[in-house]
Amino acid sequence: MERRRQAPLKLLMTLTLVLATASFALATDHGFIEGPINSGPEATKVCLECHADAAEQVGGTSHWTWSVEQVIDGKKVKRGKINSVNNFCVAVRPNEPRCTSCHIGYGWKDSSFDLSDTSKIDCLVCHDTTGSYKKVPTGAGMPAEDVDLTFVARNVGKSSRQTCGTCHFFGGGGDAVKHGDLDSSLDYPSRQTDVHMAADGNDFSCSGCHETNAHNILGNAMVVSPKGENHIGCTGCHGEEVHGEWVIDQHTDTVACQTCHIPTFAKDIPTKTSWDWSTAGQNISGEKDQYGKPTYAKKKGTFTWGKNIIPEYAWYNGSAGAYQLGDRIDPAQVTLLSYPLGERKDKSAKIYPFKVHTGKQIYDVKNSYFITPKVFGSKGDQDAYWTTFDWDKAATAGMKANGLEYSGEYGFAPTKMYWRINHMVAPKEDALGCLDCHGSNGRLDWQALGYKGDPLKNPKYARTR
Repeated sequence: MERRRQAPLKLLMTLTLVLATASFALATDHGFIEGPINSGPEATKVCLECHADAAEQVGGTSHWTWSVEQVIDGKKVKRGKINSVNNFCVAVRPNEPRCTSCHIGYGWKDSSFDLSDTSKIDCLVCHDTTGSYKKVPTGAGMPAEDVDLTFVARNVGKSSRQTCGTCHFFGGGGDAVKHGDLDSSLDYPSRQTDVHMAADGNDFSCSGCHETNAHNILGNAMVVSPKGENHIGCTGCHGEEVHGEWVIDQHTDTVACQTCHIPTFAKDIPTKTSWDWSTAGQNISGEKDQYGKPTYAKKKGTFTWGKNIIPEYAWYNGSAGAYQLGDRIDPAQVTLLSYPLGERKDKSAKIYPFKVHTGKQIYDVKNSYFITPKVFGSKGDQDAYWTTFDWDKAATAGMKANGLEYSGEYGFAPTKMYWRINHMVAPKEDALGCLDCHGSNGRLDWQALGYKGDPLKNPKYARTR
């Protein structure tokens, strides 16, 4: 679909009927494929016999490389999922076999994986229409042995909410763990959960918004791609002034659409809100919270969860800041691992909703930077924390894999990450009203946003056109 900046709503609805699918995409006729196909790479070879251009296209995408060139804090760097630090399982390297179960390739076990070898691209993970394709959770992206690869290859089609969600709904090792606005409830959501994806709403597939050209998919997660490119905006379809009321339309200068139209996230499934690694390794009896979620696991430490959460709000101008491997920290202060850039005086910034996830994670006491521990390992791996519960061994192996010095002394320091909220758009009748922000108990922290008080009560504080 050609992107339209000011597309009328009626045209949008017409295009939606063509683009969107309710469940798994319809299969195309690939019954001519001969079997048996005994491995993922064999399936790719069959696909590329007809779709040779696809290998080059996919090989240039961030879904394949997990890294793109960016400018962060004035420095040109290559950054992405492969080398960012988070406060969940901390880092991909040296935990590749577990993390790369969500890579669109086969066999990324360690840093020796050859990204130029496009024969290892996994075509089926995005184009399966049977619902039977699955990868081994700890198998570096390899398909499960019980998958009938010939059957799947004969029934490929366009991507769907389910194929995208196979990875994006389960980031962080479980349903809804990371994002808060992406989880399995979006497979078949109610209109109240997401008006765009609901069957009785607009019935969008992911590609209805994340438009794709030559396998390049529009949109990037702020936490791994903070440079501020390939944004998807509500106004691309809806326009800037759609409310028919100038007071509300004027808000679009300073307030993102998502702020009013996504009043809460994690509507149906709880999302993780904090993770304290410093308590891991202890023989603590873990209890479950009010949502039935665990509050402690010996391998991982202490957690908190939330459901139907009111977002935190911050100015965002389309670019973000991010912690880079080796950056120095002050362990007495909270380190922001990802955070939006912008302020009230920034004319390009708007108030956006965010999920904020806090953590406490391992750092090098002498070098004053975060450690990327090796937590995952195969059975008997004496360097893996989940095998030995030895932080020193895990830190030694993890820092070696990332080419950073480890002093031999470690501690735990607080961190915070901002995850931008874009999904789970509510029906218009459930959008925020004036008093939700401007009432006596309004949800916005005006001082934190740079105001002396509510700009409705003090018009001189407002940022006007």
